Amino acid sequence: MREKSTKRLSSFGLTVALCCLYLTGHAREYDEASSTMATSSSRVETERSPLQGNVVRGTVVGENGTPLPGVTVVLKGTTRGTATGVNGDFTLAVPAEGGTLVFSYIGYEPQEVPIDGREQIDVVLSTDVEALEEVVVVGYGTQKKSDLTGSVTAVGEEDFQEGNITTPEQLIAGKVAGVQITPSGGAPGAGSQIRIRGGASLNASNDPLIVIDGVPVDNNGISGTANPLSLINPNDIESFNILKDASATAIYGSRASNGVIIITTKKGRAGDKFKVTLNSLASISQLRDQVDVLQGDEFREAVNRYATPANRELLGEANTDWQDLIFRDAISHDHNLSVSGSISEVPYRVSVGHLSQEGILLTSELERTTGSLSLSPQFFDESLRVNLNLKGIYAENRFANEGAIGAAVVFDPTQPVYQDNEFGGYFEWVDENGLLNTLAPRNPLSMLEQRDDRSEVLRSIGSLQLDYSMPFVDGLRANLNLGYDVSESEGQVILPPTLASVYTQGGSINEYEQEKVNKLLDFYLNYTQDYEEIDSRVDLTAGYSYQKFTNEIPPFATLNFVGDTITRAPNPIETNNVLVSFFGRLNYVFKEKYLLTATVRRDGSSRFSPDNRWGTFPALALAWRIIEEPFLEAQTVFSDLKIRGGYGITGQQDIGGFYPYLPRYVYSNVEGSYLLGDTYYRTLRPQGYDVNIKWEETETWNAGIDFGLFNNKLTGSLEYYFKQTDDLLSQIPVPAGSNLTNRLFTNVGSIENEGVEAVLNYYAVSNENINWELGFNATYNRNEITNLSRVQDDAAVGIQVGGIGGGVGNTIQIHTVGYPTFSYYVYKQVYDDNGRPIEGLYADLNDDGAITDEDLYRFEDPTPDWYLGFTSQFSYKKWSLGFVLRGAFNNYVYNNIKANAFYNNLDWNGYLLTIPTYVRDFGFLGVNDPNRQYSDYFVENASFVRMDNINLGYNFDNLLDDRVNVRVTASGQNVFIITDYDGLDPEVTGGIDNNFYPRPRIWSLGVQLEFQ
Repeated sequence: MREKSTKRLSSFGLTVALCCLYLTGHAREYDEASSTMATSSSRVETERSPLQGNVVRGTVVGENGTPLPGVTVVLKGTTRGTATGVNGDFTLAVPAEGGTLVFSYIGYEPQEVPIDGREQIDVVLSTDVEALEEVVVVGYGTQKKSDLTGSVTAVGEEDFQEGNITTPEQLIAGKVAGVQITPSGGAPGAGSQIRIRGGASLNASNDPLIVIDGVPVDNNGISGTANPLSLINPNDIESFNILKDASATAIYGSRASNGVIIITTKKGRAGDKFKVTLNSLASISQLRDQVDVLQGDEFREAVNRYATPANRELLGEANTDWQDLIFRDAISHDHNLSVSGSISEVPYRVSVGHLSQEGILLTSELERTTGSLSLSPQFFDESLRVNLNLKGIYAENRFANEGAIGAAVVFDPTQPVYQDNEFGGYFEWVDENGLLNTLAPRNPLSMLEQRDDRSEVLRSIGSLQLDYSMPFVDGLRANLNLGYDVSESEGQVILPPTLASVYTQGGSINEYEQEKVNKLLDFYLNYTQDYEEIDSRVDLTAGYSYQKFTNEIPPFATLNFVGDTITRAPNPIETNNVLVSFFGRLNYVFKEKYLLTATVRRDGSSRFSPDNRWGTFPALALAWRIIEEPFLEAQTVFSDLKIRGGYGITGQQDIGGFYPYLPRYVYSNVEGSYLLGDTYYRTLRPQGYDVNIKWEETETWNAGIDFGLFNNKLTGSLEYYFKQTDDLLSQIPVPAGSNLTNRLFTNVGSIENEGVEAVLNYYAVSNENINWELGFNATYNRNEITNLSRVQDDAAVGIQVGGIGGGVGNTIQIHTVGYPTFSYYVYKQVYDDNGRPIEGLYADLNDDGAITDEDLYRFEDPTPDWYLGFTSQFSYKKWSLGFVLRGAFNNYVYNNIKANAFYNNLDWNGYLLTIPTYVRDFGFLGVNDPNRQYSDYFVENASFVRMDNINLGYNFDNLLDDRVNVRVTASGQNVFIITDYDGLDPEVTGGIDNNFYPRPRIWSLGVQLEFQ
């Protein structure tokens, strides 16, 4: 497969290179032959000379005669200016020789008016038609923003986060109300957990559907990559459109319960001039903080006090900071080159990019090469529009053993790093006979440097869209979209015989491969027509979709270094899933103020039995553009006002690649093999199944108001939503032996999400020299489990989840009716008069005189009640400064590291562990207290405010005869956090903090060169 991947990569790279060379030469010839380069507007210069006494007065009104307060009036070529008053009037001193006044106001076209010696100048500003006609991308088409009835948020390139952005979702973190993006860690290419209006499932996927250039992609990823979205180059992305309510998402039916994110990549535009853009970014990533543990002398003091005499003899003489050894300052480079323009009315864009990213944890790194090609020709007098999008990605990953992070936190700081032994020269714990202590932690540095875990991933995503306007019916279009998403991966994990963890078996070599194919065919008809006689506009869409997913994983045995089999090859995996759909949507606009959207989709999924295979997903939404009503014509406060409401049903069918309704037989694991002669043989065993399993369904109600004040100087929205998901899919315990299993994946109950979203955008200043835009979004969301009908055991307290470190099989969270998902299930800690926890003393909640499981209670949960984003983008002439703040409130985290900090943890049989200095706060010994880990003391409020991004930029415009523009940027990410949480980072996916890969602080310098 490696040879096959290399050949495909070489072919793709050669194609992109040839396209670049061809387009570079011919586009320049075409541009020079057709027209000369457009010159830029005159540079604004500050004039210090005194004006000569002339005064110009006037009034500025809109097209309807309404006075416009706050209009910027500037003498062109100077910084002399003023703003209109509440009645739209202005007064400005101008030089005797006159000049030109520039009038600008948000939502209106700027206007230049020569003074020509006049003392009175009255101006009528025209509405900015482009702003009013702003188009957003929705499922299977586009809509004017003013016609939207659903909850859709568009984020364009000008609003993206800047800096070291390696995966697409980082571009919009903190930018969208109702969208919570939680980084999963700091590894190269690591992704994020994305939640839109809360999670709607227990065990099925809670991830939104991702659609890239019309192709819905598989969120489950592929072996050999930490995050499927890491295989998309953020530099190629033009916009995100986030669909949040059923009115907007129901067109995607059974995959839309968790919302939809539509990603549109960059393309050439008709009439564009030839342009070359080069972006280069260099970054350094640094560990922001580390776990404070007992070191050197303080560790020796603790061991001498609490450890046995025999273990005191194990103390060494070193002072080793193991965390300092395994982390580093990491360097990254990201380079992107694009060529775009239009040749003979064929818009094009070709790009190549290369990312080289080191991780702050030793040995972790990512090398990613991407290429894209976009062509958008039109034929037959623009009746046929063609959009061709091709993307190729090749990534090489080296994964670090993240278990080294936990080992570094606890490893004895008095021991040396290296030692003359058979374990590669790294210190390891051995007994008095020189035999490896198999229970002791491993040398953290050895775990990293002796492990070689590498993968190669090749991915290609493409689509060909043909859109034909029918000549025989005005307004009728036919659209055909053919798409694919193909991924191949291969990897190898090599552990040498000198590595302590595999020393006794002679090392190990494990290989893997995987191939995933996603094929798409969409066809729809669209009819759009204005009926002036009844003051109506109709936009009707009806279509068909076919999508097939295949997944193949061949088997490989695990071998040691002499070729002996350690683990026999598992059974191969081959799955096929098909989704067939019919869909329709009606958008109706009456008098430009009464709006209706009706949507329906019928899906058939091969994942379910014939009786439950098909589902219907309808939605209806209404909106009223009150601003268009006559009774608001005279007012000057509101420039936009719309109320909207909707209802709909969406589904969830992402339950993995197998068919859970069919009886199946699978090969046993190694422990279930039988020895016949000298060979172990695996058995075939039946799997549990549920013939009645079906997809989850989510009902959504929402109502909102969109507004603009003072000619859209202040815009925003306020929206309420309620979601109820029925037939939740989850793994639940069932009586042993029933249906061939003691745990069954089936439909179990219902969950509700309820919330409010608020958005404000304020254009504080907007004139020729200064622009300052502020944005704020806040979301309140609470969820509650309302039914768990399939948990039939009366003694069952719920579904216990959330595994924790320390002991075997321990869990700290629970799903219970009447409580939020993943609530913590803990004992109520008792405190002394000084507020210090009393070890081993918990509240006897049932008053039976003993602390038992019946005294556990449900305490808080990891989902924040509130999360918010605050953005600022300020520019002065050629300078720009921006930042993004994110925050979450009333989210809780179980500090598993702190829970393992007790003095008795220093003393083990034949080895020593250090412990975090948290122990000084509560002084637990850990003697005869099996319930210690379940204390609610270790569930901490992790509310936070984070400076997620800050960036400074400067533009060098109009260089080399106006052909070159240069922008230089400096940025910082994860700059600081304000929180009371004791752990390293309050943003923890899943709410259990147990030594995850820390997110680094990143400083970057970048340059963008644009040649045209």
